[in-house]
Order: sequence, then structure tokens, then C-alpha cells
Amino acid sequence: MPEPSAVYTHGHHESVLRSHAWRTAANSAAHLLPELTPHMEILDIGCGPGTITADLAALVPKGRVVGLDTTQEILDRARATARERGLENADFTVGDVHGLRFPDDSFDVVHAHQVLQHLGDPVAALREMRRVCRPGGVIAVRDADYAAMTWYPRVPGLDDWQDLYQRVARAGGGEPDAGRHLLSWARRAGFTDVTATASAWCFASPEERAWWSGLWADRTVASSYARLAVDGSFTDEAGLHRIAGAWRDWGRSQDAWFAVLNAELLCRA
Repeated sequence: MPEPSAVYTHGHHESVLRSHAWRTAANSAAHLLPELTPHMEILDIGCGPGTITADLAALVPKGRVVGLDTTQEILDRARATARERGLENADFTVGDVHGLRFPDDSFDVVHAHQVLQHLGDPVAALREMRRVCRPGGVIAVRDADYAAMTWYPRVPGLDDWQDLYQRVARAGGGEPDAGRHLLSWARRAGFTDVTATASAWCFASPEERAWWSGLWADRTVASSYARLAVDGSFTDEAGLHRIAGAWRDWGRSQDAWFAVLNAELLCRA
């Protein structure tokens, strides 16, 4: 039986999908792209609205990509993304990374972006990803590290946001600072051929600041994260609105700058 996953802190509120749909293979999976060839078969775990999945499918035109997530609702969005791009080599299925319903050695690449931070047992998940990857294939993972996120100006309310988010995520069984743990988790999962790198998202232009601050302000008061924060007695509605206001204050600063550090691994099966 699969191990239970941690609570998915974000949920699929519009403010969350606003962020996820921005992600592309270029800005979120650049560490994987040099490994791809046209005939490859790829499993994309935690595919969300399917923007990265669709990019990967376009890069393996003679192969196929299977996008996997936990609910049909989000997979319907991913299917629409693939249809809009005219892709016929992308399929989507509900599943759990702790117990993948695929035979051993099914894929050339197994990819997971911002997934391990939300799992109750990321080491077991990596072992399962390895099981379905063919010998010589690649498991590619990438996760942010919340404690390493940094910004300017230091609006005090964003320190409160960082602390609150970490407490809520850990209470649900996840590890919000997953980035720094990736290499250790891969070693514990039995990988010996691992390439570890890091890259960052940076939001600094007026448009980027407005987008990033707006989606986090909305997420703070309206997403599953907001409900978990209040239901778990980590804060109250007034506290959430204060943090949302801090996000909007930060976004209005002409000098505002925000960086998200992401850790990356390529693990050879």
C-alpha cells in the first residue's frame, strides 16, 4: 500500500494555478532539457495544469509524456493545455507517487517539479520513481527552499508570512525547505550517480512584482493554505489579511526584488 502523502498545502485555488500555469520547461526544468531526445517516454509527476508537461511533450515528438496528479479536476486543466497546443503524445492519469501504477522500467525519464516538499515520505517516493525508470534513465527533481527565499525591501509582514507558511506546511507533514534536503534524500533512496545544481526565479520588474505579490496576497486569504492556517490555529483571519497587505505593500515598492532558490537533481537509474 502507498504511504500517505502529506497535506497538499496550496490546493488548486485560482491564485495557485496562476503561479503554476506560468511554469515552463525552460524556467522550471532547464536542468533536464539537455538529457532529452525525441523518442523518450517521460512520466511527469505532479503535473498540475500541464504547462511543463506540454513543453516536455513537444520536445519528445516521437515519444510520449504521461502527466500524473492526484485529482481529475486538475488533470482536466492539463488535458485542455495539451489540446490547445495540438499535442497528441501527452496522456494524463490520477495516481500517487508512493505507489505508481506502472510496471518496472516503464519510462526513460521521471520528472517531478515542486513535489517532494509536499510528501510524507520523499525517500520512498524517490525509490518508487527509480523503480519505474529504465536502467540508464534519469530521475529529475526540483524543489524550492522557503527558508532560503529572500527579498527587498524587508517588509516585516513578509517575515511573518515565511514563518507562518513553514509552520503550516510542516504541520501537514511536508518539508517546505525541501531544496536543501534533496541530495540527502536521493542518497538515502539508494542513488549513487547524482548531479546536484541550483537555480533561481527572480521577480523584479514592475510586472513581475505585481504578479508575484498579487498571487501571494490572494493565496494568503483564499487558498487551502489560508484554511489550514486558520483551522490549525496558526493565525486568524485578521493575521492573514495583515500578511496579504504586506505582500501588496512590497509589490508597490519600486525597488522590490524577490528571489526563490530552487535545488535540482539529476539521478541516474
